[in-house]
Amino acid sequence: MSMRVIEICVGAFVALGLAALAWLAISVSGLSFNGPGDEYLVSARFSNVAGLKPRAKVTSAGVTVGRVAEIRLDPEIGQAEVIMAIESRFDQFPLDSAASILTAGLLGEKYIGIRFGAEFDMLMDGDEIMDTQSSLVLEDLIGRFLLNSSGGD
Repeated sequence: MSMRVIEICVGAFVALGLAALAWLAISVSGLSFNGPGDEYLVSARFSNVAGLKPRAKVTSAGVTVGRVAEIRLDPEIGQAEVIMAIESRFDQFPLDSAASILTAGLLGEKYIGIRFGAEFDMLMDGDEIMDTQSSLVLEDLIGRFLLNSSGGD
């Protein structure tokens, strides 16, 4: 084989490797080249969204059903309002569904988990999930534990 053919093969192999790494990075990060498709917006209010970021996953029963579109502070009541974009193929969430901010792993990324309710009416575009559970902050838990353990003497 000539040197030219070997160089072309090595170049093609390196290009394929770089393309595979780029695809892996995009897949793991949750980025998508798809524009906003058929989705509906649902909001929820939390007293603490520590670590939750826009574009975080929204899941139900471990299945990704959407993403966090926006997080904003409601100054009137002092709570964070999270706007979630749910894919329209997942349109069977009852009105009394519950939303919790969860952590992937011990110190991993934050995401929202939705638990099904029992209502017959379903969430529609612009509805609000009323039953919410805020993010657990590890530092707060450690502080409470330390204060409780030293206060019992």
